[in-house]
Amino acid sequence: PRTGESDIDSQELCEELESLKLFVTGQQTIKCEPLEILNYICENSLSGSFPNVTIGLRILLTLPVSVASAERSFSKLKLIKNFLRSTMSQNRLSHLAMISIERMKCQTKLK
Repeated sequence: PRTGESDIDSQELCEELESLKLFVTGQQTIKCEPLEILNYICENSLSGSFPNVTIGLRILLTLPVSVASAERSFSKLKLIKNFLRSTMSQNRLSHLAMISIERMKCQTKLK
């Protein structure tokens, strides 16, 4: 899309949601949860029929991860800064923040 344009056509999205609602209501095995619906669309090759819904669900499902990661980074930075106060250089603070944030990844790789 060009600058100022959206990845999703809002009018088509509304139409797709109405069609999907009718389609999914008849299915007993689908729970009305974003991941379940996206999996169903992908497994049954329906992304061509519901392109805007597919894009919207993918965006929706990635948002919590992004927000949680950012919050965790700021939380760790605050803990480090409180512990060591403001007596260190910005470079050292950045390195300590990265070590603290990535600690979980290191622990899982060592196990």
